[in-house]
Amino acid sequence: MNEYDSNRIADIAKENNFERTEDYSKIDCYILNTCHIREKASEKVYHDIGRLKKNYKNKKKPFVLITGCVAQAENDEMLRREPYIDAVVGPQSYHDIPKILSNLESKSKRKKFNLTEFDVIKKFDTLNKIVNPNSNISSFITIQEGCDKFCNFCVVPYTRGAEYSRSMKEIIEEAKNIISNGAREIILLGQNVNAYNFSNDNKKIRLSDLISELEKLKNLKRIRYTTSHPRDMTQDLINCHKKSKKLMPFLHLPIQSGSNKILENMNRKHSREEYLSIIDSLIKAKPNMKFSSDFIVGYPGESDKDFNETITLIKKVKFINSFSFIYNSRPGTPASNQKQIDEKTQKRRLILLQNILRDIQIQENSSKVGKFVNVLIENKMKNHSRYFGRSDNFTPVILSDVYEKDIGKVVTTKIQKYNRNTLFGIKEKKEREEAA
Repeated sequence: MNEYDSNRIADIAKENNFERTEDYSKIDCYILNTCHIREKASEKVYHDIGRLKKNYKNKKKPFVLITGCVAQAENDEMLRREPYIDAVVGPQSYHDIPKILSNLESKSKRKKFNLTEFDVIKKFDTLNKIVNPNSNISSFITIQEGCDKFCNFCVVPYTRGAEYSRSMKEIIEEAKNIISNGAREIILLGQNVNAYNFSNDNKKIRLSDLISELEKLKNLKRIRYTTSHPRDMTQDLINCHKKSKKLMPFLHLPIQSGSNKILENMNRKHSREEYLSIIDSLIKAKPNMKFSSDFIVGYPGESDKDFNETITLIKKVKFINSFSFIYNSRPGTPASNQKQIDEKTQKRRLILLQNILRDIQIQENSSKVGKFVNVLIENKMKNHSRYFGRSDNFTPVILSDVYEKDIGKVVTTKIQKYNRNTLFGIKEKKEREEAA
């Protein structure tokens, strides 16, 4: 979502005739878009600004804007601690960036800006007027923001606000635009993307309805969505996986822990058994369905028994790709007041869990050798003759015998080699001969 936001911020800045550049030596405005999920995110901001100061020690200072969730959470502290910052802009106030830049450009004495209100409606009203120029083969669209779940470890409800869903009309228009630019896969984004719920003429439109509409778009080949919450994995969405031909057989479905005690302590509002029932239902709907997840290791109160229940769940589901972290306390969350587990135990458990996840991932990739998989070719690799794409299950695939004209196509690929994260293959012989 931050990648999507960063691209849209660049689009908004064009309203003031600013163009995106990677040349740090000539910038007039420096925008640092931030995420607050992990620990020490704010310290990274100050380190980054420190480097910027050195580059501009004897030069005209660029405008410095800090955007995103760190700006939302620590706005007053940032402006007090670092005078070099001109503005802090929360994730629901991006639409005010043109106004900020205009004011900064017109004043000899710079005013500090602190814009961190939760005005998500105005934000998307502004974005809808600015065409999304994204031309990546695989492109993002934010359809939902915010969270009402209030997990005890998470800052998102405090930095992104309540759940909000964009209208289906807006989303379809944005999808049509980026498809006309060359996109062939759309990844629908949201903090709780499957909580998508938009009312139109007293009719509730859910994620399954949106996917069904996207399915009709001619040149769109693939649909994905992330990140989901188990509580919002409704039967209509499960059925959508069975009916939709463009919805890919891969789902990122975070659980965080396999222990009911810890899940309750986290305020996840679902049990281990309910989670596994969802997995079973999805596999019945789409037998080739694969999963990834998130795991927090060493959460307050986690015993060896609780940790082992997470391990048994991992082995049962066989997640093909997951994110795992040692629990770190986020200020202001309920879990920050609980007694922390010692760091040595946390690290030992994380290593064990990650080794198991690694073995499952390697086993999954090795099983593909000699088999055919469908790969959407996304781009030619930089300084290389090979091409990059992804399988139906979102696994990266590198091919050496495709051509520029194959970009944006789904090609049948025979897998020859693998490593933990990547498959290596060649196009099926029939397709190679047709291409030649």
